Amino acid sequence: MMTSGADAHGALPEPEEAEALFGDALPVVRHYVDLLAHTGVERGLIGPREVPRLWDRHVMNCAVVEELIPKGAEVIDVGSGAGLPGIVLSILRPDLSVVLLEPLLRRTVFLRECLGELQLPNASVRRGRAEEVKEELRADIVTARAVAPLTRLTGWALPLLRKNGSLLALKGEQAAAELESARGDLLKQRPCVADVIRVGQGKVDPATTVVRVTVTSESGLATQPGSKRGQGGRKKRGRKR
Repeated sequence: MMTSGADAHGALPEPEEAEALFGDALPVVRHYVDLLAHTGVERGLIGPREVPRLWDRHVMNCAVVEELIPKGAEVIDVGSGAGLPGIVLSILRPDLSVVLLEPLLRRTVFLRECLGELQLPNASVRRGRAEEVKEELRADIVTARAVAPLTRLTGWALPLLRKNGSLLALKGEQAAAELESARGDLLKQRPCVADVIRVGQGKVDPATTVVRVTVTSESGLATQPGSKRGQGGRKKRGRKR
């Protein structure tokens, strides 16, 4: 059996802060970490070098994002991969309804096995890409971690959001610079506001950096009252909408 930094029994010791962060959900989180450290590594979803950092860099880093998610929200985890952050959020927040959206078969197989092992009735797996399901899936929150640069990611995520819904993109130290360079493109995709937030301060070190993009209109295109688009759109009968 592969241990890759686990103790003699194959379990990966968690940081002291994990108990305060997860509370009663800690046993389920331990089981998930064990799946990542063994099955996840064996199937190439997790790099062996990441195993000693699964708790602090991956699982706990994802968990604190729940601070930004309202109660009872519907969540789509785009490019869910090994289930980060989608599975972590579904464990910590039973009130959420989470769709793990992932295009690769081997990853969806792992995700479904995890949901069965962990007994998470509030989560489901959908195989596909965001652009393929945008006509049928809608959510209050879209999460993403290490999926794509912000401009490309928002192109996939924003069409999935309801008005006032938010994309929560877990990013690194360059989050603010990435957002500034992408702002112009974001507004072309859908009316929205965006900021950079650090969550989990006092719970994880370092705190998790999140780019939050919140849509401000039901429409996918910005139409201002009195604009030529708003006044004359219907007069062009030859254009299909």
